[in-house]
This record gives sequence, C-alpha cells and structure tokens, in this order.
Amino acid sequence: MSEKETIYQYTNEPIVQRGGAITSSNFIPNVFLWMFIALGLSAGFAHFFSNDEAFLSMLIDPINGGRTTLGTIAMFAPLAFVMVMSFGMNRLSFTALALIFVLYSAATGISLSYILLIYTSSSVLGCFISASLLFAVMAFAGYTTETDLTKFGPILMMALVGIIIASIVNFFLGSSQLDYIISFIGVALFVGLTAYDMQRLKRIAAGIEYGDASANKMVIMGALTLYLDFINLFLMLLRLFGSRK
Repeated sequence: MSEKETIYQYTNEPIVQRGGAITSSNFIPNVFLWMFIALGLSAGFAHFFSNDEAFLSMLIDPINGGRTTLGTIAMFAPLAFVMVMSFGMNRLSFTALALIFVLYSAATGISLSYILLIYTSSSVLGCFISASLLFAVMAFAGYTTETDLTKFGPILMMALVGIIIASIVNFFLGSSQLDYIISFIGVALFVGLTAYDMQRLKRIAAGIEYGDASANKMVIMGALTLYLDFINLFLMLLRLFGSRK
C-alpha cells in the first residue's frame, strides 16, 4: 500500500498527452495493454517461484523456514521500483521507464509467490476473479460517470494514509480483528480508487490537464496506477476471504 501512496505524486501533477504514436483515442487501450502485460508477468513469476523448489529455496531457507537475504530483497524491491518510477519519471526516458515497470512487475510476482504458499489455490483463484470483476465494474463506472470524482481525491488519500499507518501498527500488534477491519476498509478504498483513477486517466486522454510529461510515459504511469489498484484490491480480498492451507 505504501507503493500506491507513492504513485500519487504523479496523479496530482498536471499532464498532457503529446508526441509519439499515443493519441486521445488509443491512450486508454495502451494503458490497459501495459497493465495486462504487468499482471501477466507477475502471475507468471509468482507461479514459477512458488512451484519450483530450486527457486523457492533462494527465497526461503529450507532448513529454518525463514527468508533468505534474496527473499528479503524481493519483498522490498517492488516499493523501490515504484519510488524510482515516481520520482524519476521526468528524468527517465520512455525506454528506461518501461524497463523498470517490467522489472517491477517481475519483482512483485516474486514477492507474491509467498501468498501462493499460504493460501489454497481455489481461494487465490476465487479472490482473483472477484477482484477482476470488481475492478472491471468500477473502471467502467469511473470512465462513464458524469460525476466529478476529483472532489473525493483528498478523502481517498487520507483513507489510504490511515490504512498504511494502521497496517504498520498492526504489524507489531498482530491483531486479527484489526487486520479484518483494515482489509474490509481496504476493499472499499481500492474500489473507490479504481473509479477515481480511471476518470483521471480519461481526462488525461482528453487533454483536459496540461503539463510537460510525454504521452508515452503517461501510459506507463497510468498502467502502474491501475496495476496497483488491482493488486491491492486482490490482496485485501484475499486477506478477508482467502483460505489458508
């Protein structure tokens, strides 16, 4: 979730679509294309690492069951990639930004491989399908609604910060009841963020907001935003309804 908070420095900056082959009509399709590529990479790496003993042993010590050094790095690498993309967007070339996004997707998949070891395959699949349906409905709603959702931005951001703080506190408390509350609020939050971000991207495509970022780069950053909405929604649903092995 801290990754999601970081990316919002981009959505709060005015931007413009210009240059390259990106136009108002193909901006959103390209955003979703990159998002699906990222999700595919993450799913592939998560499945591969969780089912291959040789690679799994690189993340988890087969003797004591704790994380290896590489496993610890894999857990925090996605956040580092997001910060590099967010803070370095204007300085990085499109090629560099796209490469980092691909690496981020792979690193996220590796970090998610732990989840496949904890939860049953059926519950992971069920929560993934549920997250996909919720995401699709809210993305469609955000794109088609005439209501201005930008007024909800500050509320959503405060809720996001609140969940991050509560999650950090509960990391030390280990309260299952608080974890349930956080997950429940988290589902509602990322459902709302999906619609909010989708409307933001629609306005970007229409050229309503102006700035100095190239359209190609904004495609990658838009894909990252929606990717984070989906992943966090999936994880919150899994925490609520997932069945442990």
